Amino acid sequence: MNNNVQIRLATPDDAPEILAIYYPYILDTAVTFEEEVPSLDEFRQRINSILEECPFLVCEIGGQLAGYAYAGPYRTRASYRWNKEVSVYVHDAFQRKQVARALYLALFELLARQHVANLLAVITLPNEGSVRLHEQMGFKPCGVFNRVGFKLGQWHSVGWWELSLPEADKSNPAELIPFGTFRENHSLDEIFQKAASLVKIS
Repeated sequence: MNNNVQIRLATPDDAPEILAIYYPYILDTAVTFEEEVPSLDEFRQRINSILEECPFLVCEIGGQLAGYAYAGPYRTRASYRWNKEVSVYVHDAFQRKQVARALYLALFELLARQHVANLLAVITLPNEGSVRLHEQMGFKPCGVFNRVGFKLGQWHSVGWWELSLPEADKSNPAELIPFGTFRENHSLDEIFQKAASLVKIS
């Protein structure tokens, strides 16, 4: 692994750098349908809340936050609990360095070990780069919601992509392990180092 690259769990102290990556997507694009930049306190609370149930990962290159990825609930009804929605964002300065792929690989392995069965990704259309990334990671398109979000003066459609994690037992799924419990009982270093080795810093 290149020592200049680190993938690790996010902490509330990462909120300023994460928001620095995220806020241009809020203000200037329809990649996210969020319209107002959250405060630092609100975002710190989001990080803590996500980490109770799911991983929230960051990638650092040379000490600078290059990207982040996390998972969250797909829907709140109990029978949906083996499905998680995933998201990844990369700083403009670190595009095309496999940061998103590395973050996703680590994220997916952790989710599989928590007994998550299926992953879902939502992409505002068109977005060729995001579609290509997710399909390279094994996602398959499973539907389009037409004209469901109005932002920046126009309607936007969103596509849904799905990925079935191969490790999951689909016939009799094991109960999910909350990430807060999982991280206390497992070493994550090997997963993070393996994923970080994929990042291209040259």
